[in-house]
Amino acid sequence: MRRGAFAAVYILTNERRTVLYTGVTADLARRLWEHRTHCDPKSFASRYHCTRLVFYEVATDIRAAITREKQIKNWHRAWKIRLVESANPDWLDLSARWMK
Repeated sequence: MRRGAFAAVYILTNERRTVLYTGVTADLARRLWEHRTHCDPKSFASRYHCTRLVFYEVATDIRAAITREKQIKNWHRAWKIRLVESANPDWLDLSARWMK
C-alpha cells in the first residue's frame, strides 16, 4: 500500500450477529468480495460466516487505520456493539447497495 492511500477499518458480522470481525484494507469492495467468496476457507471470517458489513471508517493513512483496527480489536464486545449501533442502529449491511 502506498503512503497516503485511503484505507478503511471495518466490522463484519454474521447473519445472527453472534460474531464480530474487525479488519483493515485499502480496498473495501475487494476485501468484502474476498470474505463473501471465502477466498481463504480457513480464515476466521469464513469459518464464522462474517459477510455483513455493519461498520466502517475511512482513514487517509494506512498507519492510522492499522492503529484504529488494533484499538477496536482490543475493545470489549459491548464497546464494539455501541460503535456499530452509533453509526448503524439497525445493523444493516452497509454494502448492500454497492455490492450487487
